[in-house]
Amino acid sequence: MIRKAAIQIGACALFAFIAMNAFLAVKHLRQLQKDAALTLESSMIRADISSVLRDMTDMETGQRGYLLTADASYLQPYNDAKSRIESDFASLRARLRDRSESEQAMQSELESLAQSKQAEMERSISLRQQGYRRRAFRLVDSNEGMEYMNKARGLLASLNTAESGRFTEFERQKNVSVKKALMETVIANACLLLLTVCLFGLIRFYIQAHERDATDTGQKLAVRDLQLERLTSALSNQARFETSTIETNAQLLLQNYGGFLPRQGHQYAEQIREASAQMELLRQNLIRSQDANADEKILYDSVA
Repeated sequence: MIRKAAIQIGACALFAFIAMNAFLAVKHLRQLQKDAALTLESSMIRADISSVLRDMTDMETGQRGYLLTADASYLQPYNDAKSRIESDFASLRARLRDRSESEQAMQSELESLAQSKQAEMERSISLRQQGYRRRAFRLVDSNEGMEYMNKARGLLASLNTAESGRFTEFERQKNVSVKKALMETVIANACLLLLTVCLFGLIRFYIQAHERDATDTGQKLAVRDLQLERLTSALSNQARFETSTIETNAQLLLQNYGGFLPRQGHQYAEQIREASAQMELLRQNLIRSQDANADEKILYDSVA
């Protein structure tokens, strides 16, 4: 009974460990997904910062090339960057929505500087297109555009530095989560394996003990069967002797004194003889039944 209760407790503990292991796996998976999403989001913000800086640089490069050569083909980088910068700013603005107020303020200032820089570049390009080369170069020499660009680069550098630090922290957290998940998974699986081994060992011990108990019970039953068979044989022999004596006496009584007995006494003697014969028949049937059971038991033991 104690062994059976121990197996039941072990099975419940095994299922509990399996459930806990599954819970830990799901928990770690969600944490890793969260860390990966944060890292990816930080990478996308850095990419947007780089895209805005590239757009402003391409626009300035196209402007300078056109002012120097008056070749419209040099405006191609300017026009391409001009078509991209609005969507790049929109993406950066959306991604910085969950960041600090200072970063959002820097983004707003950066967008204002970019618009001012773009307006300065468009004025210089317009002057060059109208043939006012010297006026266009004087506008450039005023360093208005350079100041916009320097401030914009400083803001972009600050945003990139803040996001780089955040990206590094996310990477560190992700590595910590991976190590923690690996350690807890190894410990949980080791405990699960140990519990499984113990449970199987307990089951094997229970089966062996059950087999030993069955063997002992079989031996005890065999001894009792032998004792019962001997007792039955002894009783059978005694009963056979008694019934034979009764039947013989009843027969002698009828033979020797049948003529002197009244009619009712004669009937009584006949009943005694018939009852004795019935008892002998019952005894023989009992012996045959015991012999048949013994044969069946021998056949079963030989098959087993």
